[in-house]
Amino acid sequence: MGALAREDYESRVVRHTRAIFRALEPLGVPRIHFGTNTPGLLEAIADSGPDIVSLDWRLPLDEGWCLVGHRLGVQGNLDPAVLLGPPDLVRERARDVLHRASGRHGHIFNLGHGVLPDTTVENLQILIDTVHFWVPASVA
Repeated sequence: MGALAREDYESRVVRHTRAIFRALEPLGVPRIHFGTNTPGLLEAIADSGPDIVSLDWRLPLDEGWCLVGHRLGVQGNLDPAVLLGPPDLVRERARDVLHRASGRHGHIFNLGHGVLPDTTVENLQILIDTVHFWVPASVA
C-alpha cells in the first residue's frame, strides 16, 4: 500500500476499505488498518473507518498518531531491524516508542512489521521485559 500516491489510495482503494470496515462493524471487534510505508496516507487511512491504525517505524509514533488523530488507537511502531542489534539498542528504541505514546490509552506496542528471521530469542525477551517493565500491570 505504501507504493500508492494518496490520490490513488483515495480514488481506488479507500471506498473498498470503508466497505470492509462497515461490514465488520456489527461484529463489535476492533478493526485494524495495517499497512507499511504509509506516512503520506495516514490521514486518508484514518478516515476509512478503522478503530486502530498500524504505524510502521518510518515515522515517530507521536507524529503518526497526530496524523491519525487521537480519537483512534494506534499499533506499532518499533523497527524490527532494531532486534538484530545489541540489547541496549533494543531497550533504548522500545523505551522511545513507549515515551512517544505517553501512556495514552489506545496504543498497542508492536513491531512496525514482523519479526526478521535472524532475530534472537534473547532480544525478543529483552523487548518483552522492557515493555512489561514500562507499562503498569493495570494497563497491560
